[in-house]
Amino acid sequence: MFVSIIVVFATLLILGVPIGFTIGVAGLVGLYMMAQDVAMFTMAPLQFFSGLDMFTLMAMPFFILAGEIMNKTGITGRLVKFSNILVGNVRGGLAHANIVASVFFAGMTGAAVSDTAAIGTMLIPAMEEDGYDLDFAASVTAASSIIGPTIPPSNMMVIYGSLMNVSIAGLFAAGFLPGLTLAAVLMVMSAFISIKRGYPKGMKTTFKEKLIGLKDATLPLLMPIIILGGILSGVFTPTEAAAVAVAYAMVVGFFILKSIKLKDLSPMFVNTAKITGVVFLIIGTASILSWVLAINQVPEMIAQWLLSTTENPKIILLLIILLMLVVGMFMDIAAALIILGPILHPIALSIGMSGIHFGIVMVLSLNIALMTPPVGACLFVACSITKLKLSTLSRAIIPFIIVEVIALFIIAYVPEISTFLPGLLGFY
Repeated sequence: MFVSIIVVFATLLILGVPIGFTIGVAGLVGLYMMAQDVAMFTMAPLQFFSGLDMFTLMAMPFFILAGEIMNKTGITGRLVKFSNILVGNVRGGLAHANIVASVFFAGMTGAAVSDTAAIGTMLIPAMEEDGYDLDFAASVTAASSIIGPTIPPSNMMVIYGSLMNVSIAGLFAAGFLPGLTLAAVLMVMSAFISIKRGYPKGMKTTFKEKLIGLKDATLPLLMPIIILGGILSGVFTPTEAAAVAVAYAMVVGFFILKSIKLKDLSPMFVNTAKITGVVFLIIGTASILSWVLAINQVPEMIAQWLLSTTENPKIILLLIILLMLVVGMFMDIAAALIILGPILHPIALSIGMSGIHFGIVMVLSLNIALMTPPVGACLFVACSITKLKLSTLSRAIIPFIIVEVIALFIIAYVPEISTFLPGLLGFY
């Protein structure tokens, strides 16, 4: 049966069937083969809705909507300007500003594709005009965008925490240092390439200009402080925090900056519904497939096989990471998280990893796939902005992929990077 499910799944994926329907059909094939009876299909709607019946998942559409509103208010420009003031006066300053802007942007949307689109639209043309190679500008933008789902709030962490029964607040706390680690290695690589190619330095800014930039960036920077401060202090849950984020974005957009109007809400609601609908369809259909696999003890068999190959926890972790990197290259990362999570999470626990630490490793492993061909969403967005060929950008981004994979292994094998803040805040 397992082989049949794999064949159906792979065939539909190769044919280009949307991932949500691919997973659903594979799950239905598994249901039918379990009893050779059409009546077994009655389990499909039950498992579909039970997979979505989690209050914590409500945080996702709220965070998506908050990001949509904040993007519309024009705060991206303020963040980019402030980032340039902070780090723009060194060699390759705009590249560093691009990375720092992604760190700030991460605290509002938690979505890599939004980061690539918003920051790339502004900084890629500016970098090209300032003398940077276009493929380098696009590579920096796509590579730094995966900081978004690593630094909280993160929709991927919401999904993982909900499905694996791991504290979402703990995951949010754990994401800070790994996200900053990513930023650090990207800035090192950017500095190396900038010096080698002789990219320009930005203009030095005075202390007064820095204060003005900070003042302009205060409103967007307050949003992650309110969200994460409220969650980590226990004032509200992640779902309540997402609703607070929407309320804050509304107040900023309508009454402080006055940059959005009532007519702007309709397309933002529609876009939020589209994104949420796609993710929830994947979660629901994956719940059917996960139930079929669980009933037939497939996760246990995979775990036993993996553990039988070696008793060394470090080797097992290496195999898990390599599996996630490869799967992420060919599958939607939300679908990969939902399918692989229930299989790999128990294995990670069995080799001594905590649920929070493995959650960060899994989210980061799959996020890297957003900048790798053939289905890297951030690559396609950067290509659409620059009109570069995918093959050209794929070659240019290789140095950044290498340093991010190195950062992934450091984070995986040095658990304190992920567990220090959650431990400090009492999530352990």
